[in-house]
Amino acid sequence: MKLKIVVTSDTHISGRAKRLPAPLLKECESADLIIHAGDWVEMGVYRELSEYAKVVGVYGNIDGEGIQQHFKAKELIEVNGFKIGVVHGHGESKTTEKRALEAFEEEGADIIIFGHSHIPTIQYYYKVMLMNPGSPTDKRRMPYYSYGILHIDEAFRAEIVMFK
Repeated sequence: MKLKIVVTSDTHISGRAKRLPAPLLKECESADLIIHAGDWVEMGVYRELSEYAKVVGVYGNIDGEGIQQHFKAKELIEVNGFKIGVVHGHGESKTTEKRALEAFEEEGADIIIFGHSHIPTIQYYYKVMLMNPGSPTDKRRMPYYSYGILHIDEAFRAEIVMFK
């Protein structure tokens, strides 16, 4: 079964942004699953995304107690036989990518989704694909806002979608 997973992170709703942007929500209309890699800020983000599809997420470094009670620091799910790890990626020392990899070194994840840096990227570390969707609301020094899409059936394909 072919699945479409919309991947987002660092929405910072009520911080820099007041609402989720239309391009992200339009993509969610055809999602089978939505993954959020933390820094929600408000539980309203979870409720809004849940109107479109099941949501799997973790908390980030700026998420308060209410969000930390609802989400774990990391999640490992299996989709069509592929293990997907989700973590925000914050912490001390090392790069965000190295912290994300270390979070799942025992679990053997095929794909690791992380956030924190707001820098969209798809890269490989040996046989593990690392994906940071960037941020749909807080691009910082990036030229565009962004989110990710994972297409998974007997194989997987990842893409980053950039928008103004």
